[in-house]
Amino acid sequence: MKELAGREGVRLFRLLNLHLEQEQKFQPREKGLSLIEATAENDNTLCPRLRNAKVEDLRSLTNFFAFRTETFVLAVNILDRFLALMKVKPKHLSCIGVCCFLLAARLVEEECNIPSIHDVIRISQCKCTVSDIKRMEKIISEKLHYELKATTALTFLHLYHAIVLCHTLQRKEILSLDKLEAQLKACNCRLIFSKAKPSVLALCLLTLEVETLKSIDLLEILLHVQKHSKINDPDLLYWRELVSKCLTEYSSPECCKPDHRKLVWIVSRRTAQCLHNSYYSVPELPTIPEGGCLESEGEDSGEDMSCGEESLSSSPPSDKECSFSFDFKVSQALCFPS
Repeated sequence: MKELAGREGVRLFRLLNLHLEQEQKFQPREKGLSLIEATAENDNTLCPRLRNAKVEDLRSLTNFFAFRTETFVLAVNILDRFLALMKVKPKHLSCIGVCCFLLAARLVEEECNIPSIHDVIRISQCKCTVSDIKRMEKIISEKLHYELKATTALTFLHLYHAIVLCHTLQRKEILSLDKLEAQLKACNCRLIFSKAKPSVLALCLLTLEVETLKSIDLLEILLHVQKHSKINDPDLLYWRELVSKCLTEYSSPECCKPDHRKLVWIVSRRTAQCLHNSYYSVPELPTIPEGGCLESEGEDSGEDMSCGEESLSSSPPSDKECSFSFDFKVSQALCFPS
């Protein structure tokens, strides 16, 4: 297409070629993922439900620290690559998840915004020590040959979006990158999509969104992108059907997800005192919950999300002090913008 031959278009397609060459290198081993998929639930083996629950935990941590989508997607990639290589027991999954989150954050976020290991342990309630985290980080890094910065579906989503946007600046159709990222997060929370090529998964999301706009021009651009990326029709149709089903299920009223309110976390006084100041804003006096102190026998309320998000851990917190609440200005990661 002649309109794709501009200087910016040439630059984007060169970058696309580079990532297409690298995507297979950073994809989790399909054999390892299939073994997890085929595993029945029991006390001593890793099954798909446990993996998906851990990814939800990573999403919650990403929201809590107001990190970028790239941090979450990269953390999931590191987690899946490691799980596809190693036979992991469920009791170690919490520690591994925290390590993947920290490794990804160090690669993506500004150094001044990266929480201490101690803070992440306190918030995630992963029941491990700082030394445990450091040892596990070393194991994960070694097993992945220190190749942690990866080409992911988010990489292609941004590239494809930029290519389309280059040729739609004067058009009425607008593709929301925030919405596409939110949809990708929903897919990341299901193990099956870790088996898809990142380039294919990203193109599925874009084509489904463009189809809702009913724009023939945009579809023609994506067809050119598909041909350039050497993605065949059967693969695209197969994964697009699965993505469409996933997004439909997620959008249904039966699916639990955060609404458009700010997340409200209830954190014990001792935990709040240990956290870095940038993670929250505490009023001059603690907010007294209606009905008095939230203290209960043997435990406090720990971390809680009032918007329907699940707790990061099912284990009861150990603090016994009175709790207070404060708002974190974070985006609702999986709320699709209207």
